[in-house]
Amino acid sequence: MTLFATLAVAAAAATATPLPAHSLSVPHSSGTAKAEYSGAIGIQHKQVGAVAPAGRPSTLRCVWTAKMEVNRTATTAAGALASRSFVQDNVANGSRPGWCSASRGAIARDVAERLGDGSQHLVKAAEADRSVLLTDLDRLASGARAD
Repeated sequence: MTLFATLAVAAAAATATPLPAHSLSVPHSSGTAKAEYSGAIGIQHKQVGAVAPAGRPSTLRCVWTAKMEVNRTATTAAGALASRSFVQDNVANGSRPGWCSASRGAIARDVAERLGDGSQHLVKAAEADRSVLLTDLDRLASGARAD
């Protein structure tokens, strides 16, 4: 593998920063369920452009995209578990001039600045997951009645 290909593969690797957990109680006909949401912000880097010869401007840039990886574990009143993992793509994006390897720290700061602690994004993910969670709880409740 060439040096450039090695750098490109390394630059495409994702990093993840954990988010504060979010908990909520969900009323359901089978009883109140408790849902726990945890997540992490993953940043994908992609090296684009090229280094130009002396006297010409370089087009080398690091394009990045942040996504939120969410894990949900819900416990029903009867003690059954309903878990789910999903990803919300493109919660933030941008680019920086130069090599990705040299910009990782600055990109992480850019993402942190744009997203804050990320808790509001996890709350929105929990709201978006509500219908799926209720469907899972209905499925678990109907399975418990069939036993």
